Amino acid sequence: MLDDYWRLLIAMQACLPALQQGAASLRGWREVLVYPGEFKVRRSHHDECTGVVAEGNQVLSGEAWEHGPLVLSLADVQLDLEQPWDGYNVVVHEMAHKLDMLDGAPDRIPPLGDIPRRGWIERFQTAYDRLANATAESGGPIASYAADNIGEYFAVLSELHYSQPGLLREAEPAVAALLEAYYGHSPADAAEPVRWGRPR
Repeated sequence: MLDDYWRLLIAMQACLPALQQGAASLRGWREVLVYPGEFKVRRSHHDECTGVVAEGNQVLSGEAWEHGPLVLSLADVQLDLEQPWDGYNVVVHEMAHKLDMLDGAPDRIPPLGDIPRRGWIERFQTAYDRLANATAESGGPIASYAADNIGEYFAVLSELHYSQPGLLREAEPAVAALLEAYYGHSPADAAEPVRWGRPR
């Protein structure tokens, strides 16, 4: 069972992406399920070209349901807190999915408020296409997992906004500017970033 310390740390991270959007961005769900470590889910995949349906297990560190909970691996949450500026944060990643799904399937277009929708779509699509076309090459600054689909691209770049904004600005300046307009200033840009961790 989670103690109050871990509940607070998870809640703090989950609130970061929602701060600028307000409490309405948390509508439609209220639960966070936490497993001790990575968890296995059974998935079906329908290949539209062949019509074949394949089933298999997938190991995850996090998952966001459109009309349900956030599901997290506590081991990954702990690792992210121990290494907060390494480009990864499972809580932020899954919260980005939740925000993206406020208006339907994850498509990298959350409710944008005053941000022009057309510019958002065009800049994200251009950047995503650039990554998807470069997946054969290794060693790029953005995790290849972001090329899986445009919804994952939004979530992975949201992680970078909070944990490596300088790298994001260097790799994709137009998208970095959009995410700063959407989420607000990244705490990782602070001169002396706060290090989270259990006190000894």
